[in-house]
Amino acid sequence: MRIKPEQLPQHLQKATAPLYTLFGSEPLLILEAADLIRTHAHQQGYSERELFIVDQHFDWLSLLSATNNLSLFSARKFIDIRIPSGKPGKEGSKAIEAYCNALPPDSFTLITLPKVDKQNQTAKWFKILENTGTLIPIYALERQQLPEWIELRLARQQQKTDTTTLQFLADQTEGNLFAAHQEIQKLALLYPTGHLTFEQVKNVVLDVARYDVYQLADAMLAADTARYTRILIGLQGEGVAPLVILATLAEQIRQLITIRAGLDSGQSLVQLFQTARIWGERQKIVSTAVKRITLQSLTQGLSDAAVIDRMIKGVAQGDVWDALLQLGLRFTLNTPISTAANHSI
Repeated sequence: MRIKPEQLPQHLQKATAPLYTLFGSEPLLILEAADLIRTHAHQQGYSERELFIVDQHFDWLSLLSATNNLSLFSARKFIDIRIPSGKPGKEGSKAIEAYCNALPPDSFTLITLPKVDKQNQTAKWFKILENTGTLIPIYALERQQLPEWIELRLARQQQKTDTTTLQFLADQTEGNLFAAHQEIQKLALLYPTGHLTFEQVKNVVLDVARYDVYQLADAMLAADTARYTRILIGLQGEGVAPLVILATLAEQIRQLITIRAGLDSGQSLVQLFQTARIWGERQKIVSTAVKRITLQSLTQGLSDAAVIDRMIKGVAQGDVWDALLQLGLRFTLNTPISTAANHSI
């Protein structure tokens, strides 16, 4: 059975499965869900704990032997299995299948995995985890989900603030949920319950946002000029290589060119998305962008990217970071911008 993270507290109150599997890309939320499950197991009388951390030298027989040797007279046991790589391998896959087919008596098992790709989610070992117990996928929060998440966290400590301040908090902590959690806790330590003003929050919260090049590309597609500029400055401050940024933006532009050209030739957007392997929420972002930006502007943008590539390699003059800013502004503002213009970041 598969449930959402927000369903876990209510699920534990109603019934306890013998096996829980957590997997995903957000360490803080995985840690909190695991703590909730461990606390529940302890409350249910599973007082002893066995921890198995799977690495490349892990002996899967040790897991099977330890759990098979549980005595009928031993205490109820919580079995904590962590697979940091997310890939148990051939031997591990067979061991997981054997373990699930004969779960040890009087035991409560938690298996923790990182993000598991679609291919491995179809593997037999993963399917048997889902069919034997309760599977909980935990994904990173999208940017638009962050203000609401912060608001709920503030409410837990009986604090609240306005929409503008929530957006500020989201901007300051985007991509770094652990830091967001720490900043929220700091507000509880420094201020009483009730309403928090923007000035109170601003005086406390540090700029701990972490960005990646894919967020930059998404900001460009979404025509979010302020966010594109902020992320680019952040990437520059973090020392991300300009060539990595350029390669990501150029690849995105090429993808838009292919889709835009396909639309102009009468192909359906659904088919073009399937060919380009664009799925889920990303379809909405790309669809809006490709309808907004002309093929001529996209082609010119690719030419600008070639100029920036020569700048990075030292065979053309110019400010690389300024040019990367202008490349994004071409599409966020949807107006022709020369890479020779002086627009410092």
